[in-house]
Amino acid sequence: MYSRYDAGGPLGAPAFASDGAVSAAPSNRTRTPEADHMVKHPGVEKVALAYSGGLDTSVMIPWLTENYGCEVVAVVADVGQREDFEAIAAKALATGASECRVIDLKDAFARECIVPALKAGAIYERRYLLGTALARPVIARAQVEVAIETGCDAVAHGCTGKGNDQVRFELTYKALAPHLTIIAPWREWEIHSRDDAFDYAAARGIPVPGSRSKPYSIDRNLWHTSFEGGILEDPGAAAPAELHDLTVDPIDAPDEPQDVVIGFDGGVPVRLDGEAFEPADLIVRLNRIAGAHGVGWIDLVENRLVGMKSRGVYETPAGTVLLAALADLEAITLDRDTAAFKRGVGARYSELVYQGLWYSPLRTALDAFLDEAHATVTGEVTIRLYKGHATAVSRTSPYSLYREDLATFDEDQVYKHADAGGFIRLWGLPSGIAHRMRSSARQTGSPAEGETAGRGSADPAPRERPPHEPTARHRTGGSRDTTPVRG
Repeated sequence: MYSRYDAGGPLGAPAFASDGAVSAAPSNRTRTPEADHMVKHPGVEKVALAYSGGLDTSVMIPWLTENYGCEVVAVVADVGQREDFEAIAAKALATGASECRVIDLKDAFARECIVPALKAGAIYERRYLLGTALARPVIARAQVEVAIETGCDAVAHGCTGKGNDQVRFELTYKALAPHLTIIAPWREWEIHSRDDAFDYAAARGIPVPGSRSKPYSIDRNLWHTSFEGGILEDPGAAAPAELHDLTVDPIDAPDEPQDVVIGFDGGVPVRLDGEAFEPADLIVRLNRIAGAHGVGWIDLVENRLVGMKSRGVYETPAGTVLLAALADLEAITLDRDTAAFKRGVGARYSELVYQGLWYSPLRTALDAFLDEAHATVTGEVTIRLYKGHATAVSRTSPYSLYREDLATFDEDQVYKHADAGGFIRLWGLPSGIAHRMRSSARQTGSPAEGETAGRGSADPAPRERPPHEPTARHRTGGSRDTTPVRG
């Protein structure tokens, strides 16, 4: 689903004056020979821009029309960021876009990106739940679809040259529409900092979010809210208390715990406290409940794909609860080998997502494994929320591999304790032999008696050649055979 806004449509094409008044938007789409020499991709006629209405993309529409003289179609993706999309569309048109598409991607984001990553247990570097990275493939895909539909010959994004998102967007473009020219203004324009961007916006009367005193880069979607920049660029400075959007400070969370029951069907979250939900709606509801208990807030330093470290504050309340609940349900429904293999899959899956390789064959293949592995991961898990913690307290499944009659410490008629002795002897045989061999070799320089590997006890040991004994080559003058001559 999408909403379409045109410059000549119901919203008109208002322009923002420095005093906040609205007037008709001037047209700057006049290409000059000078401009063609200044830009990286001269000749572009129409660009689909991934537009959020934030600082960077707010100044990109006028920059594209002024420097490329091209038509700009703004593509706004609703991935659950709780924004006034009509106001965003109005600003896009006011600043020079010929058209703005607002596309509802919440369900696609949840089902196609979040749920597979949840099944994988994908947590980058064991801490980051990939909120920003997971949204980029579905946003870029929608942007490509609009570009093709509206006859654009280029796509553009607002990612900086230092970040990971430029890779995620552009690899999606290249996978889905390699014929489209890619414009990345941060890699070619005269704006070099957020202060420069504020100056550019002020000079053109463009209202932008944020301020010079709080220059945070904020990303919101269904799965998370993230904060970067500003004081967070100093890893030695504590994150300001104001950096809470989806969560409260655990100190201010309720003094009484709250239990929530998550129901899964084949690894997909489908019920919350007994009520059925689509994944996107369940995440919204759970964000409110878990966030109120301070669950899912983290301050971390990560290794960016482009080679530097960066710090961010991330809030993922629903994601934190769902990952804990699914892991707990897997503990009773997955066999040991599948569970162990899945842990490796989760680490690799998180790298693929983080590094922009969503459309790689490997990610598709891993999804096939995860779907099969979760065929019986169905059941309910109760999670207790309390002052920043989400703890599993009970779990049930019709496919549980847990058998109380086997696990009990009480007397039973199923398990024969005497069987354990033979199992332990056979299980430890390889490691025991190897340990004794290595210990003897370290102490005496020769293998332990009776455990010489590679030959039978009847085989004679090879005779050591005295230091100056001639070889067959020395005796015969041959050039190939260097075996010692036996006496």
